[in-house]
Amino acid sequence: MSLPILGDLEGLDGARVLARLDFNVPIKDGVVQDDTRIIAALPTLRWLLERADGVAICSHLGKAKGTPDPQFSLRPVAPALERALERKVHFVSDCLDEANVAPGEVVLLENLRFHAGEKANDPDFAARLTAPYSHYVNDAFGTAHRAHASVVAAPALFPSGRKAAGFLIEREVAALRRVVDDPEQPFVAVVGGAKVSTKTAPLEALLKRVSGLLIGGGMANTFLLAKGLSVGRSLVEKEMLETARRVMEQAEERGINLALPDDVVVTDSLTDPQRIEIVANNAIPDDLMVVDIGPSARECYARALTDARTVFWNGPMGVFEVRDFAAGTLAVAEALASSSAFSIVGGGESVMAIRRAGVIDDIDHVSTGGGASLEFITGNDLPALVALEC
Repeated sequence: MSLPILGDLEGLDGARVLARLDFNVPIKDGVVQDDTRIIAALPTLRWLLERADGVAICSHLGKAKGTPDPQFSLRPVAPALERALERKVHFVSDCLDEANVAPGEVVLLENLRFHAGEKANDPDFAARLTAPYSHYVNDAFGTAHRAHASVVAAPALFPSGRKAAGFLIEREVAALRRVVDDPEQPFVAVVGGAKVSTKTAPLEALLKRVSGLLIGGGMANTFLLAKGLSVGRSLVEKEMLETARRVMEQAEERGINLALPDDVVVTDSLTDPQRIEIVANNAIPDDLMVVDIGPSARECYARALTDARTVFWNGPMGVFEVRDFAAGTLAVAEALASSSAFSIVGGGESVMAIRRAGVIDDIDHVSTGGGASLEFITGNDLPALVALEC
C-alpha cells in the first residue's frame, strides 16, 4: 500500500484530530531555545485547522522514564507554539485526560513518555490516548523507526481515510526515496560520527547504490586501524575491525571509491589542548588522538561532492562540538552547499553544521530524523509508516 497523506483524509468536517508531532525541543529555564521543529509542524497544523473542528497535539520530550518529570514537561512549548501559530494553545497536563477540543481550538497534551505505555507500545494506553478523536495524523518522522504506542498502536485504531502522514513525513519519504529507489549517479555518501557499530547496516546498504563513500569522524579511526595504521589514543571500536575490513573489501569488489582521510587533526586533550597538529594518516603519534579530518582530506572530499549528482550525509567529520576541531565538518557543509547535486542531510550534528556554516537554504532536503533516515536508507520498514499504511 502507498502512504496515506493529508489529502486522503475523509470526513474532516466536524472532526477532532489527534496529531502526533515532534516537539522534542531544547528547553532551558522554562523557555524553548530552538523552535525549528515547531516551525516545521506549522504547515500540517494550519492545513488541519482550516478543515477540522479542532486539533490535539501529542509528542514526547527528552528521556522521561514512564512517570511525570517536571524537567521534561511540554508546558513551555505551549507559548512558543502560540507565537508561531498566532493563535491560542491550551495545555493539558496529562495526555490521557479527556481533551475537550472546541471548534478551531488547538490543544497540546503533556509528554507521552510520562506514561510507561508509550515506549511499551501498549494497546490499552493507545486506546485511551485516541478515544476522544475521530482522525489521526503523524508528522513526527524522527520517531518513525520507534515501535511506540503513539506512532504504531494508535494509528492501528483508525480505519483507512481517518489516518494519514503530515506534510513533513510526506516530504521526508519523497526525498529519501530518491536516494533509495533510483539515485542519479554519481551518488556519494558521506558517513561520519563516532561508531561503526551504529552505521554498519546503512554502510552495507549504501554500498549497493553509491559510487563513492567518504568516511569521517571517530568511525574513520576504526577503518584506519583495520588497514593496519596506528591511531594513537584515538577513539576506536576494536570489536568492529572485521566489519570495517568487510566494508572495505565490498567497496573494492564493486569498484566503489571508499575514501578515508589521508591526513588528520590530532591533539592531546579535548578539553584543554596543549598540542594540535596536522599529520598524515600513517604518522599519528602514539600519545595523541584524532579529532578531525585534515586539510588535504577536506579538499579531497570537497572534490568528490562537487562531481556528485546525489549526496547523502549523516554524521560529523570530527569532534564538531569543539570549535578547534570543527573545520572538517564545516568544510563538508560548505562543499555540499556549493555542489549541484541533489543533497540530503540527516543527523543532529550534520544539521547543526549546515546551520553554523549558514548554508541550510542551499541543501535540498534536511531530514528531521537521523536514525529514521538511516533505517530508511538501509531498507528497513519504519514501524510508524507501516502503521499508517495498514
